[in-house]
This record gives sequence, C-alpha cells and structure tokens, in this order.
Amino acid sequence: MVAIASKAVPQKVKALGQSLKVGLAKGFPTTKIHENKNRPSRRKGSLSKRVKLIRDVVRDVSGLAPYEKRVLDIIKTGGGSAEKRTYKFAKLRLGTHTRAIAKREEIKGLYAKMRARS
Repeated sequence: MVAIASKAVPQKVKALGQSLKVGLAKGFPTTKIHENKNRPSRRKGSLSKRVKLIRDVVRDVSGLAPYEKRVLDIIKTGGGSAEKRTYKFAKLRLGTHTRAIAKREEIKGLYAKMRARS
C-alpha cells in the first residue's frame, strides 16, 4: 500500500474470480439485462388485424362525421391552399397539430379510394 494524502491506494488486486476492488471490472459480478426486449408500453396502441377490421366495418356502417364531410369537401374543391385549409379546419376541431395532420391524411386516403372506385 502506498499512502497518498492520507488515502490508501491498493497496489495489487485480488484476482480470485470474485469481485474486484478497482479497475474496469470492479464491483459485484452481475448478469446483464437484455435491453432489446420491448416493454409493454412500447407495444401498447399498436394496431392489430382484429381492431383494424372492426374499425373498417364501423367506418363503413356509420360513415363520416359532419366535420369530416366538410374536410372532404374542402379537399374536393381543391384550390391552391386546400392542404393548408384542411389542416387549419381539422386543427380547430381536433385541437392538436398531430391529430389534424393524421385526420387530413386519413380523409385524403378515403378520397383517393373513392376516386379509384369510380
């Protein structure tokens, strides 16, 4: 042992395969936790086949909400600022930027399907 400013620093390390006192492998030996496993909170909310089918059936039966019909009408009439106007209207009704963009894309997808059918 070498004393440096009243602190003892060990010169040799016990190498018996047990816990080391200094160095990179110091401390109690533990097993690593695998971090590539998804937590349940990461899976929550993901769309399953069953839920997708149910939502499609409900959408077919019930149709569009009145504000969704208005968004569809804005898209149909078009114009230079149709994207912006649909976004602003959807944001006014839904409250958040993300939901408004998602709703706009959903209605645009429905309109594209309607045009493809006819």
